[in-house]
Amino acid sequence: MIKLITAALLGAAALGMTGSANAAEKPAIVLVHGAFAEASSWNGVIKKLEADGYSVTAVANPLRGVKSDGDYVRHLVASFKTPVVLVGHSYGGSVISEAADPAKVKSLVYVSAFAPDTGESAIDLSGKFPGSTLGGTLAAPVALNDGGEDLYIKQDKFHSQFAADVPEAAAKLMAATQRPVTSAALGEKSVNAAWKDIPSWFIYGDADKNIPPKAIAWMAERAKSKDTVVVKGASHVVMVSHPEKVAKIIEEAATAK
Repeated sequence: MIKLITAALLGAAALGMTGSANAAEKPAIVLVHGAFAEASSWNGVIKKLEADGYSVTAVANPLRGVKSDGDYVRHLVASFKTPVVLVGHSYGGSVISEAADPAKVKSLVYVSAFAPDTGESAIDLSGKFPGSTLGGTLAAPVALNDGGEDLYIKQDKFHSQFAADVPEAAAKLMAATQRPVTSAALGEKSVNAAWKDIPSWFIYGDADKNIPPKAIAWMAERAKSKDTVVVKGASHVVMVSHPEKVAKIIEEAATAK
């Protein structure tokens, strides 16, 4: 009997060690929010990823400029001991494209996001196809000491423009806590196009009013996306309204060989 109990305990320990080893092998997930959002926009996605054993970090994206924001994210990613899946929403797609090092980042996931080529800006890409109504919903720019300006979405326009498929009360909170982006950041030309060297995945809603869905589809095709998911009726913040779908494609990118 003692031998049987000992064997059972040793077997359980071995299984536990195997489980820990498997968890350790998972890549880290780094989430980069875009303009007019903030890190908590990933909360639903984080909950699902962590439940599935992933280590997750949601970056406080500075939203100051493509190069400077990319440098910020690049230094953070370099601190991880494991490979990383880098995920960007909206303007955050420009940031991850700028930041990703193929030696460290195994996959890129674009969530309703820009995937610019060298020399392209967010403004260039959002105007490539008709459909964006963002310009008419912006508040008066806020002047900055360096001569630049910060941009916000008018709070009374935020729900319909940015998060139409999110409950009104939740969208109202998102409007109040939105992070501004500089106008210069949206017009800044990208230097690096990491999607040319790193496998990419895309997910977006077909009711996006910020980035025309046709533009995202075009970018996904150009990047030779491994999988492109279009969520019917989803707004620009598909990670808020459909966190399970976004978490699923991130895990697909994390487990791809």
